Amino acid sequence: MTLLVIGGSGFLGAELVRRAVAAGHATAATFATGPGRVAGATWHALDLHAPDRIDAVVAEVGPRVMINATSSRSDWAVTAEGPVRLAMAAVKYGSRLIQVSSDAVFSGARVHYDESCLPDPLTPYGAAKAAAETGVRLVHTDAVIARTSLIIGDGRRSEHVRAVHGLAAGTRDGVLFTDDIRCPVHVFDLAAALLELASGDSKGVHHLAGADAVSRHELGILVARRDGLDASRLPAGLRAHSALPGGLDIRLDSRATQERLRTTLRGARTFLTTEA
Repeated sequence: MTLLVIGGSGFLGAELVRRAVAAGHATAATFATGPGRVAGATWHALDLHAPDRIDAVVAEVGPRVMINATSSRSDWAVTAEGPVRLAMAAVKYGSRLIQVSSDAVFSGARVHYDESCLPDPLTPYGAAKAAAETGVRLVHTDAVIARTSLIIGDGRRSEHVRAVHGLAAGTRDGVLFTDDIRCPVHVFDLAAALLELASGDSKGVHHLAGADAVSRHELGILVARRDGLDASRLPAGLRAHSALPGGLDIRLDSRATQERLRTTLRGARTFLTTEA
């Protein structure tokens, strides 16, 4: 399988590239500012604002499958429009496409969301992700939309893990919300599951989130204990009392997708208390 990972130098993208190379796949990856460090992959500079460059990279690589693991919270053109440009190139060159999306496409009004639920975002980022989903599925009817939640790893590349370390060290301001509930997934599990989807003939919407619903504060405590930090130093608060937009309790139901996968999407209470 020839695989092209869009955003291969990012947190999830780097793990996708590493696993794909280790599995013996012909692997290419793109970067915005600098190539990743995974040997065995070919690297291509790519600006998702530039349709001609997208077309050129896809034409050069000729991938059987493309996985878009990149987004920018502050850039609609990258998060919403970029995936549609990728979908157009995938159709033109006969490639499958997996678009990685987010639980941010939901408001939290119904708490539990399976693959049949329609997006109802509350934030600009959620709206951009939802727009990408719609555009991709219109352009590339066989594309996979893979929604996930908070992505956690063993090092500090995960945004949430960095926040926990900063709060525990007293070098970062803020609190961890006790009423902000998600279903975190380990980057190892997510990458493995995405590559399973890439190797098959799946299409449509799939949920790839962890099995446990935990608050950001509970998640922080689990990270702190795993990393030998003082969990008592992690301040708690209520998101409902803050001015931050977005849903509170959003739980992706991944059971239907999990039944089709060999990869187990572990819950945070498992992967943060056992060896990854």
